Amino acid sequence: MLYSYDVCKYKNKYHKGGHKLISVNNVSLRYGGRKLFEDVSLKFTPGNCYGVIGANGAGKSTFLKILSGEVEPNSGDVTIAPGVRLSMLKQDHYQYDQYTVLDTVIMGNQRLYAIMKEKEVLYGKADFTDEDGIKAAELEHEFGEMNGWEAESEASTLLQGLGIGTELHEKAMSELTGVEKIKVLLAQALFGNPGILILDEPTNHLDIQSIRWLEEFLIGFEGTVIVVSHDRHFLNKICTHMADVDFGKIKLYVGNYDFWYESSQLALQMTRDLNKKKEEKAKQLKEFIARFSANASKSKQATSRKKMLDKLNIEDIEPSNRKYPYVGFKPEREVGNDILTVEGLTKTIDGVKVLDNVSFILSKGDKVALVGTNEGAYTALLQILAGEMEPDSGSYKWGVTITKAYFPKDNTEYFQDVDLSLVDWLRQFSADKTDTYVRGFLGKMLFSGEEALKSLKVLSGGERVRCMLAKMMLSQANVLLLDQPTNHLDLESITALNNGLTDYKSNIIFTSHDHQFIQTIANRIIQITPEEMLDVRLTYDEFLDNLAIG
Repeated sequence: MLYSYDVCKYKNKYHKGGHKLISVNNVSLRYGGRKLFEDVSLKFTPGNCYGVIGANGAGKSTFLKILSGEVEPNSGDVTIAPGVRLSMLKQDHYQYDQYTVLDTVIMGNQRLYAIMKEKEVLYGKADFTDEDGIKAAELEHEFGEMNGWEAESEASTLLQGLGIGTELHEKAMSELTGVEKIKVLLAQALFGNPGILILDEPTNHLDIQSIRWLEEFLIGFEGTVIVVSHDRHFLNKICTHMADVDFGKIKLYVGNYDFWYESSQLALQMTRDLNKKKEEKAKQLKEFIARFSANASKSKQATSRKKMLDKLNIEDIEPSNRKYPYVGFKPEREVGNDILTVEGLTKTIDGVKVLDNVSFILSKGDKVALVGTNEGAYTALLQILAGEMEPDSGSYKWGVTITKAYFPKDNTEYFQDVDLSLVDWLRQFSADKTDTYVRGFLGKMLFSGEEALKSLKVLSGGERVRCMLAKMMLSQANVLLLDQPTNHLDLESITALNNGLTDYKSNIIFTSHDHQFIQTIANRIIQITPEEMLDVRLTYDEFLDNLAIG
C-alpha cells in the first residue's frame, strides 16, 4: 500500500481543502473466536495528528498494521487518496544490515531509491545506447520531480536531528548499536515528506533531545500522522485528536490525551449528577474547555485543537469505558527532620565506575527525579539506598523514623520459582493476612474476583508491575524508591500511578523515561554524569530549559 507522492500537489489539493487522506470503511477483524474490531469506519484528514490509545491487548498496533496493509481485515477496507504515499516505522532492526545508513533512510521512499539504483546501472554500462539515453532522461525527469537531488541532504538532516552524526552516515547498518538502528529506521519513516505517517511507539529508546526534535518535526508536518505511544507528554504535544480503541470499536475525539482523559472523567461525573440541569452541565463544559484552551501553546496543533474544542457541546463528550487502577500510598507515620544523608558514595560495576563521590541530603517534602542517560548509575544508587547493594566507599544514613518501599527495574526475583496465586503471593507481605484485606489491595490493581486467584506464572509484564505496586501500597512506607516504574504499564496504569505519586504526602526518589511523569511529580532534579553531579530544585521542564542533559 505504498504510493508515489508529490508534495506540491498534496498541499494544494488536500491540505487546504481538508479532504481525507486515508479512510477506514467498515473494517472488522477476528482472531479465532476473539473479536478485535467490528465495523470500524474512520476518516483521517491532513494537518492532523491522531494518537491511538487503548488498554494493552486492545489492538492498537494491529490497527496500524491494517492501515499500512500489513494485516488484511476479515471485512471492510482501507482507502488512501490517489497519489499519496504512506510511510510506516519499521520494527525489524536487522532488515537493512547490508545497506549503508544513508541508503537505509532514502529507502523510506522506495520509488526514489529504485530510480537512484536504476540510474547507477544505466550510467555504468560500457555500451550506453540511444535507448538507454532516452530511459535515463525519463528517470532524471522523475528524479527531479521527486526532489531527488536533495535526497542525501534531507536524509543527513533527519539523521543529525535524531542524534546520528555524519561520521556514521556511510557505515553499514550492521555496525550500529540497537538504539542507533532505531533512530535510523525512524529517519527512514520520516524521509521524503510522506502524505501519511504511521508510527508505533516512536519515542522508545530515544533520548530527550531526539524526542524534542521529533516533536517539533511532527508539529510542523503537513500530512496526516497516526501514532501509538505510551508517552503522554509526546501525545499532548503533537496530537489534535485521540482515537480510542475500546470494546472492538474506535472512536475519534478532538483534543490531546490530557483533554480526552479529563473530559471523559468530567462526563462520568456528569452522568452521576443526574439532578443537574443540562444548562449547568453545558456551563461546566464551557469552563473546562476554556481552561484547556488557555493553556494551549501557539503551535499549529494547539491552534487547530482550540478551534475544534470551541465547537464542542455537551453531547460530544462521553464517559470512557476504560478501567483505571487505584494507586494510593498512605504512610503509616510522618517522616522526622532527619530523612537521608548520602556522603561520597562510589561504586564500580564490571570495571566501570558508575557512581563517583555522590553526596546529597534528602529534606522533608523532596520528590527527587534522577535524570539523564546514565541509567546504570541510578539503578545502582537506588539499590544501595534500598540495602540491596553495598557501595565501594562512602556512606548513607536513613533517619530513625523512616520506612522504605523499593520498586526495582527488574522484578524477576519476586516472581521466579514461585507457584502461588496472586492473593497468596501478596499475603506474604501483609501484616493482616485475611483474604478481605489482601484482596482489597489486589482489587485496586484490577485483580478482582477470580483474577485474584491467577497463578503468578501466567502474569504479563504489566500485571507483575501492578502486583509490585500493590505490595508497595501495603507497606505504608514514608519513603518510596522507584526505578522505572512505568515500564510495561498501559496508559491507564501510568495515569493512575502518576496521580498516586503526585498526591503522596511524603518523600520519593525515582527514575523514569516518562516526561509528564517527571514534570508532574518531581520538585527536585539530580543528574549524575561521569564529570559532575547536578542537584537543582526545579521542575523537569525548567531543568531542560536551563541545563543540558548529559
